[in-house]
Amino acid sequence: ALSEVLAAEAASCLNRAMAALRDIWEEIGIPEEQRLERTDVVKKHIKSLLDMMVAEEESLKERLLKSIALCRKELDTLCRELQLEPFETEEESTILQMEKNLRTRVEVLQKQKRDRKQELKALQEQDRDLCDILCTALFSIDPGSVPSLEDLDRYRRHVASLNTLKEERREEFVSNKRQIILLMEELDHTPDTSFERDVVCEDEEAFCLSKDNIVALQNLLQQLEARRALNEAVCAELRARIVALWERLQIPQEERQSSAVH
Repeated sequence: ALSEVLAAEAASCLNRAMAALRDIWEEIGIPEEQRLERTDVVKKHIKSLLDMMVAEEESLKERLLKSIALCRKELDTLCRELQLEPFETEEESTILQMEKNLRTRVEVLQKQKRDRKQELKALQEQDRDLCDILCTALFSIDPGSVPSLEDLDRYRRHVASLNTLKEERREEFVSNKRQIILLMEELDHTPDTSFERDVVCEDEEAFCLSKDNIVALQNLLQQLEARRALNEAVCAELRARIVALWERLQIPQEERQSSAVH
């Protein structure tokens, strides 16, 4: 292996350096006792350097093992929260590869958790707004837990159904309101209840589209239509009496036409 070749070269470099030092000391004439002392200093220096390098690599190994333990613990928690199967690692992989795989998986699941929580928050905001308008109950879901994909799908369909209901009621309200205003003008009727004033005067977007309000709106429209029908019947009867009186009094056609506009 290349690492073994490099290690052999490092040992060879050390041997060459020690041989060069011995030659220098011999040329200088340093006594043997001092040579031993200098050799011991070199040995201690090299040993200290190598011990420091080994300690650094041991520290790296410990950090990787600690990271693996923390990632496993966090993965177990995330899998429970997201209702997923436990993550299985390849036992034959190296420490470095295992740490990378676990850390990558943690990041993926953390993003899934954030995405689900954000979608839940958005759906809850829509749900609250729709419930305020429709006077319905909020969707039942635990806001403190991470929703499952099935929970989010049910919630999406619930909000979509509320939006559809809102549009249906809004259309019915606008249509009935238009007819009510026309009937009130025709009947010369001034809104005299708070509900009638809300219907006629209030901003359409602010009107509460509750089931009770829609029923009350339909009842108001029916009452006004009944009053108009009654008025029409009275008018028809009065017109018939007028025609009968014209005939009895033999009123000329010209005079009848001048009165017909009323």
